[in-house]
Amino acid sequence: MTISPIIDKASREVLNEIIYPQGEFWSDEPPLESDLHLRQILLLIQCLEWFWQDKKDYFATGNLTIYYSPNQKKSEYFRGPDFFVVLDTEKHSRKSWVVWQEGGKYPNVIVEILSDSTAKVDKEEKKKIYQDIFRTPNYFWFDPDSLEFQGFALNNGEYEPIEPTEQGWLWSQQLGLYLGIKDDKLRYFTPDGELVLTPEEAAKQAQQSLKQAEQLLQEEREKARQLEERLKSLGFDLTEN
Repeated sequence: MTISPIIDKASREVLNEIIYPQGEFWSDEPPLESDLHLRQILLLIQCLEWFWQDKKDYFATGNLTIYYSPNQKKSEYFRGPDFFVVLDTEKHSRKSWVVWQEGGKYPNVIVEILSDSTAKVDKEEKKKIYQDIFRTPNYFWFDPDSLEFQGFALNNGEYEPIEPTEQGWLWSQQLGLYLGIKDDKLRYFTPDGELVLTPEEAAKQAQQSLKQAEQLLQEEREKARQLEERLKSLGFDLTEN
């Protein structure tokens, strides 16, 4: 049986206005634009989780839908930031972030990874939503191709550009960290200027430190041996009583 285009169009319009039930909300985000986008989002998540490995009161994720209207419809009232952090909340996995099921909490920090197809929306429409509705204190965007990087802090209800440091880093008051570009990637830096490492980088650094310590110990042992031989040649008896 063939369904007429008119009925089919009407059906789609009705489906588009179906209100979600008050239960579980699944994320509804499109695929990421490129491998660069995926790797950048994972880098932001992994570094923060490693740096905050003892913290249990935050939620950090990427490419996950945020639902923010109790009368949720398919056609409106949701956004999916590329990366966001919510502070003072329980750290556990979620299928999406549903504001009214999370005590009314919105993200404290949002980072959008720009692309040719999303840059205009990220810089205009999403920026306005994050400013006026989400009231997200820190908003950043980063283009992994052109390396364009900008950040904003909410001040009296409006976003103001964050002044960069000499290194081009931008301070996130919410995270207590700088964000800046290193090796064409957006990374975190501590207030002291130290790079926040990935777990792999931290393991490699620990291995190098251990190797250096072992080498130093070997050098000290060799110095002790040479000193002992020198004392013996001078007639000192080093035999224990």
